[in-house]
Amino acid sequence: MRKYLYLSAVCVCMALCFVGCSKDDDEPGGKYDEKKVLSRIVNEEFVIQFVSGAREHDPCLGGKKLWHMYRKHFEGNSPVGRDRFEYILDKHNLKVRKKKRKPRTTDSRHGLPTYPNQAKSYIPTQANRLWVSDITYIPIHVNESKHIFCYLSLILDAYSKEIVGWAVGETLETSHCIHALRMALKRVDVTSGKELIHHSDRGCQYASKEYTSLLREYGITISMTEDGNPKDNAQAERINNTLKNELLKGKSFCDIKEVREAVEKAVLFYNTERPHMSINMMTPQEAATHTGEIKKGWTSYRDIAIKNLQTENIITNKCLSLGA
Repeated sequence: MRKYLYLSAVCVCMALCFVGCSKDDDEPGGKYDEKKVLSRIVNEEFVIQFVSGAREHDPCLGGKKLWHMYRKHFEGNSPVGRDRFEYILDKHNLKVRKKKRKPRTTDSRHGLPTYPNQAKSYIPTQANRLWVSDITYIPIHVNESKHIFCYLSLILDAYSKEIVGWAVGETLETSHCIHALRMALKRVDVTSGKELIHHSDRGCQYASKEYTSLLREYGITISMTEDGNPKDNAQAERINNTLKNELLKGKSFCDIKEVREAVEKAVLFYNTERPHMSINMMTPQEAATHTGEIKKGWTSYRDIAIKNLQTENIITNKCLSLGA
């Protein structure tokens, strides 16, 4: 209680100084209700100090709870009404900003067939042996207070790190993913497709009849994540992050046309000019011309674990054959 009495005294002093200055500035003969203005300033400053004090204990305390505490302090007879209280919070930027809700791009709650994870223990040794796919969102700012989302479908070659297919759509419809897939399929034919694995999450777009039928048409093996763990599709998640938080960082879009133009430029730069640590500082297009293992600029514990497992399996099989 002493704390709030002290705050009240401070508020009164501040208000008196303000009123004194304001009164001197008033034109002669002008109407001026000193008592009313003083009361308003004191009440507003007290609200600010009250909220600041409460936030010291709970930085994310919301306006509704703060109003309840404020009324309780005055035993229901608060000098500031609820609307005025909210106005003061907004005026002095004291409202807790709600975390922006991210749109959900994966819907695995469907009755469509799913497929086992064929990429978990696979390390490709040339391009067009393993593709990974994913969908991410990009905001479009309609005006200062409103934004909508468009959706970017990507297909990445896991060996060369080249973006081989992409499409930007206004919705999460399967047609946009198919557009990206058709772009990627220009690189393969029915024969080479039989050596290719297509890996994705279990979203309804990738499990759809239209999408899987197109993969089967080229003889491509279908692989999907086993659960919601993002590590099961880590490479696709990583390229999403690179595009949004590096190549498109700081860019603001007003319509989907601007997004498509920016993505097209970003993909071209990424594929042809940007060096990549996991392919020995080559560009993805340069790496696509190579075969065999490419030296990484960092240690891949996943690759080490897979190679160790493969070695153990070879030794086990040899021992079994000798025993037979």
